[in-house]
Amino acid sequence: MVKRAGDKFTNEKLQAALARYPRMAMAHLPTKIEWMGNLGAELGIDLWVKRDDCTGIGFGGNKVRQLEYYFGAAQVAAADTVLITGAIQSNFTRTAAAMARRLGLDIHIQMEERVPGVSQLYRDNGNVLLDKLLGATLHNYPHGENEVGADAAVGEIAEGLRAEGRRPFIIPLGADHPPLGALGYIVAARELLTQLNDADPFDEIIIASGSALTHIGLLYGLRALGSRVPVLGVCVRRDAASQRRRIRQRLEDLGEMMNLPVLIDAQDIRLYDGTLAPGYGRVSEVVSNTILWTAHSEGLFLDPVYTGKAMAGLIELAEMGELAGHRILFWHTGGQPALFGYGDVF
Repeated sequence: MVKRAGDKFTNEKLQAALARYPRMAMAHLPTKIEWMGNLGAELGIDLWVKRDDCTGIGFGGNKVRQLEYYFGAAQVAAADTVLITGAIQSNFTRTAAAMARRLGLDIHIQMEERVPGVSQLYRDNGNVLLDKLLGATLHNYPHGENEVGADAAVGEIAEGLRAEGRRPFIIPLGADHPPLGALGYIVAARELLTQLNDADPFDEIIIASGSALTHIGLLYGLRALGSRVPVLGVCVRRDAASQRRRIRQRLEDLGEMMNLPVLIDAQDIRLYDGTLAPGYGRVSEVVSNTILWTAHSEGLFLDPVYTGKAMAGLIELAEMGELAGHRILFWHTGGQPALFGYGDVF
């Protein structure tokens, strides 16, 4: 479990803990850190971006780092088919489909009706189009936001495949499963510190916080390696109080997986939910304006579900004076293909 006391771990100890879990390396790493001088100047901060939108396969994004460990486990299980569930415009499922095809595996995607009142464009374009191009078998889950129910439905699909003689591997959604994907962001934390070397440290890292695998992996990895840089998660799926509870539990789960005590205090779990409304996968005027502003000022595309809301949160905090004069790293988690499912928003 994650304890509130402990020594700084060496890179070797962390690597030994990670080595217990098989990894199917596919990401283009390390991803670059780039200066966002134009937008930063407008906000009065020294703004940088970690380009995890450029991890390579299947249009990249943070899900590649996470899925490397799920596909490592699938390989050990000798799976011939991978099953995954997510929102209709899920980056996770699209990336899994691309990685499955690279490995010669079949892919089944369960599409959850999480976002109400969507257009036909949303249902046909963006990540959905890519899923179809990758030849994924698509299933519908009509019951909205229900992680336990969605995982159970995927389990039923897997049972049917087993009856046909297939060897399915399920990539789970719910928080009652080990946070295997978070391991990819422990590796990312080590990558970041290696890149910085003797450079000036950042005053804060800002990321989108949804399933929390990226958030907890990065936070755990940084603390394990002795870095105290704050990590602020901008909520994209649930309010800050609910997300805090999820992160606490997921950190406990991750600590048990790694079997390494790490000093993570309550104040380390930093969250902002001021740009969450009107809810997951739904785009406010603030978020659409943020996407346009970032594109115009930096030539950098954000997505409507994750990074658009995360950058909107960063901008709000900067405008409130919370980040004045700070050196900020915005962690770009990708997701741009979803833009094409939201064209009517712009």
